[in-house]
Amino acid sequence: MEPRVWLITGCSSGFGEQFVRQNIARGDKVIATGRNAATKLAHLKDTGAAILDLDVTISEAEIFSKINEAHQIYGRIDVLVNNAGYIESGAVEDIFIDRIQRSLDTNFFGSLKVTRAVLSIMREQKSGVVGFIGSMGGWTGYPASIAYSSSKFALECLADCLQAEFAALFENCVRFIIFEPGYFRTEVFAPTKPLVLPANIPGYEPFNQVLAKGLNELYGNEAGDLVKGVARMIDVLTGTGMAAGKELPPRLPLGTDGLESIRAKCQATLKICEDWEDLITSTDVVIEAKQ
Repeated sequence: MEPRVWLITGCSSGFGEQFVRQNIARGDKVIATGRNAATKLAHLKDTGAAILDLDVTISEAEIFSKINEAHQIYGRIDVLVNNAGYIESGAVEDIFIDRIQRSLDTNFFGSLKVTRAVLSIMREQKSGVVGFIGSMGGWTGYPASIAYSSSKFALECLADCLQAEFAALFENCVRFIIFEPGYFRTEVFAPTKPLVLPANIPGYEPFNQVLAKGLNELYGNEAGDLVKGVARMIDVLTGTGMAAGKELPPRLPLGTDGLESIRAKCQATLKICEDWEDLITSTDVVIEAKQ
């Protein structure tokens, strides 16, 4: 089988960097992208990956130009991994709206623009797989997670829409999946990346201090193994290893904490449907039977 060509966003560290290293080790070809690539992706130059500067917040026209440039490197793109993203923390009342907008610009609209640019290539190839790195936070809102979780909720919708559209219009020639990790041992909670800013409303400062303490304690103690997590995602995206012989699922939790969080949300939602079914169905239009 010919080597696959992977296009991966957000490769400076964490999941993105691991995708680059593991796919190169498998013998595949990789186009590693990120902001300020000359410096932030310098540590990947010796891997053999093609390096491309790509800030997913630039205009859609510029994104299309960059993806065309990426396409010309190997003449095809087989797998897109939408990994670029970051975390903004802050309570709903306290966080400034522009921080929520910045989060959506990168975490959601960035993935949307890159995906739109890649789809024409994959449709012409009549093949391709698109993976989104979502989060268990895309199922459940947590305190101070409005900016991050709203972007991940939006990715869930994007994946659903694409799955439905390509099933109906293009015979699933391109397939889509969103992964929903719990906490993994990346650098996202590193002390060098302060996630909790001083409160704008004084009443929230005690909450922010508790949150900052909790995130500091979480760093380095996350349950998820980064290398294993990426290896399993590669299995799923390629239908190999632990995913051999299985259909690509529309979504997949990763990690015990991700599984437990999403399962709890599903079970709670089903209980609401059961407990309130009479009221829910009472809103339907009643059609009188003709005499």
